[in-house]
Amino acid sequence: MHRLETRAGQCAAAILKENDIHVVSHIDADGLTSAAIMCTALERSGKDYTVDFVRQLDESILGQIADTNPSITVFTDLGSGMLEQINGLGLNAVVSDHHIPSGDGPFHLNPHVFNINGAYEISGSGVTFLLARAMGRNDDLADLAVVGAVGDLQHVKQGKLVGINRQIVRLGRENGAIHCQRDLTMFGKQTRPVFKMLQYSSDPYLPGLSGNEEACIGFLKNMGLRFQGEKWFKWIDLEQDEKQRVISGLIQYCMGAGIAVNKIERLVGEVYTLLREREGTETRDASEYSTLLNATARYDRAMTGLAVCRGDRDKEYENALQLLAEHRRNLVEGINLVKERGVITLENLQYFDAGHKIKDTIVGIVAGMSVSVVGNRKLPIIAFADGEDGVKVSGRGNYDLVHRGLNLSAAMSSAAGSVNGMGGGHDIAAGATIPKEAKSEFIRLLDSIIGTQLRTT
Repeated sequence: MHRLETRAGQCAAAILKENDIHVVSHIDADGLTSAAIMCTALERSGKDYTVDFVRQLDESILGQIADTNPSITVFTDLGSGMLEQINGLGLNAVVSDHHIPSGDGPFHLNPHVFNINGAYEISGSGVTFLLARAMGRNDDLADLAVVGAVGDLQHVKQGKLVGINRQIVRLGRENGAIHCQRDLTMFGKQTRPVFKMLQYSSDPYLPGLSGNEEACIGFLKNMGLRFQGEKWFKWIDLEQDEKQRVISGLIQYCMGAGIAVNKIERLVGEVYTLLREREGTETRDASEYSTLLNATARYDRAMTGLAVCRGDRDKEYENALQLLAEHRRNLVEGINLVKERGVITLENLQYFDAGHKIKDTIVGIVAGMSVSVVGNRKLPIIAFADGEDGVKVSGRGNYDLVHRGLNLSAAMSSAAGSVNGMGGGHDIAAGATIPKEAKSEFIRLLDSIIGTQLRTT
């Protein structure tokens, strides 16, 4: 970590000597929290800045930045795959990213350069948090870095945040911003009635419970759970012994349903509570907070998400909640579409083509959720959706596949490059944009590349 912090100091110095600063960030929860951390650090340093969010960094966007010619551009949660193009345009830039890079440079802050895994040891917001620390007293922004890491699912591999993420959690605890403990990992502990939490469970998918409200209510009544008339308690309202009964009952239920042990183990893990946020709200739990943020930028409302990260709990927060409701509806519709159409299975991957039926900014989320409902966990899942500038491709694997040699970032990059597209990301999750007419050739190439990866271990 020392070398990464040294590089962070060099990048911070490059930023602080400029005044016309342009921040460019990605549109997911990790990108939004990254931008919020950087904008806050710049504001505290008395610097003027502008900020933009992009779905994917490409030569066209870089050309636009070059035309406006800011004194320095700070790329957060993206840029490492475009270093050659950034340098070729002569942009004065700092790249704060955690995706697998192509090359390096003096103002390139990326954990992979220092043999630190950016898929689970530190997120984009974590890297930017290190940069912000080098710019001044910004340790209180650790909670945003944790939200970004959780949004990037960096806690899934080991059931908790590890590596540099772990040190960021420690700083958050020391600042009184974060509480972490082992608990049920299901989504909605702060905001949903307990039966709804079970009903909408997708990881793991609970046969007979997931999607069945009546069965979930019956299960909880059998656990002797309290409820007031027709009003059910939320998870945060339960006594510890009630929580333990539910957890034990769920484990027994999963074992009886034949669910794999590794899925059952994921029922319980470390969860992160943001102590400065009001209890019972979406921003109190890191997982719910990250989902709220995903519901903004992925629907072209990045500034709403940024405002929430910067502390707005009034107008923009209400706007975010409305977008979240829409986001949830769209995810349910997306999963139902995949259920109806099914997935196509090849030798080394499975895929579905949503066309224009699923928004290209959320098709990756749908793909990840769909594995628990349809498909085969022994194969990575690839999703296609029509976008404005071609076909968006999103791929999701799992750590069992990564252990066997899967590297979706390398596979996507190679296959997309062969059909005049571009791709990249992480070993476990990656994306690409390709020409519409190249889908068949792309999927053939991707299947072959992934097959080679899995056979060479």
